[in-house]
Amino acid sequence: MSTVFIYILFLAAGFAIGGAFAMWKVNKLASGVLVALAILAAASGILRLI
Repeated sequence: MSTVFIYILFLAAGFAIGGAFAMWKVNKLASGVLVALAILAAASGILRLI
């Protein structure tokens, strides 16, 4: 179960980075929010690995 949760966190981080990249020219604020969410998801995935 923990492995699946870590996989979902990294998958969510990847989708958020992709969405932020796609949204960069349209709305910079929403893109920044997605980048922040991606960083938090990746950091929590790394912390779950430790």
